[in-house]
Amino acid sequence: MTPILLLLALGIVGFVVRYQRRLIQQQLEMQELHEAAQQQALEAALLAQEEERRRIAGDLHDGVGTTLAIVKLHLNTLDQPELTQEASSLLDQAINEVRRISRNLLPAALQKFGLPFALEALARTVPADGPTQVEVEQRGRPRRLEPKYELIVYRVVQELLGNGLRHAYAAHIHIVVEFGTDQLTLHYTDDGVGFDPTLPDQPPAPGTRTGLGLTNLRSRVGVLRGTLRHESAPGEGTRVWISLPVPYLSTIQPAPSSVL
Repeated sequence: MTPILLLLALGIVGFVVRYQRRLIQQQLEMQELHEAAQQQALEAALLAQEEERRRIAGDLHDGVGTTLAIVKLHLNTLDQPELTQEASSLLDQAINEVRRISRNLLPAALQKFGLPFALEALARTVPADGPTQVEVEQRGRPRRLEPKYELIVYRVVQELLGNGLRHAYAAHIHIVVEFGTDQLTLHYTDDGVGFDPTLPDQPPAPGTRTGLGLTNLRSRVGVLRGTLRHESAPGEGTRVWISLPVPYLSTIQPAPSSVL
């Protein structure tokens, strides 16, 4: 009886081990499916967001911008510059603002010339004589990506720059974009007010900053399956490191030297 009981016990143990292994495998597969579904949902949300931006940019440029230009033409036909000069000047400001917003929503430089040139153009949009000096530095060999990847990387840099200009109160902002062998890395630094990353997300007090601006960044970095790390402290500025395993295009297209 002892050998039979021993064999029976071993059989039961073997069955339990196989069952546990199969259960663990099923759990891993379910987790992978769940993560894949989340990834697809995030990508779909960002694509929908970009499509909405494209629609709004078109409406602003073709609708509002054209209407304002027509109104200005009607003013000029009155031939009364002493009465219409101020209104014409205000219309020029409105037209320029519409164009600026439209370019931010749908970066033409990115569509026409690609990421390296668009990053240079983005840096030039910040006034050189403003309160914050901005430098966007490109290292390595600037190369092209697939359009959807270029758009996400551009939005990441745009988000970093926008957050810094709006909330950091910094004298200097420096963004390094490094085109590595098989990945693209971003390093953001500013000498602004900084924030305490250990505090829970909450509306900032006047003159202070929180890490709320990192939420959109994490979403975009997550779509590219990248990593994000940040360091900050009150009064000590902010630093952000982002690594993106994006595939480069095999054909290298040099960026044009002309300025938009």
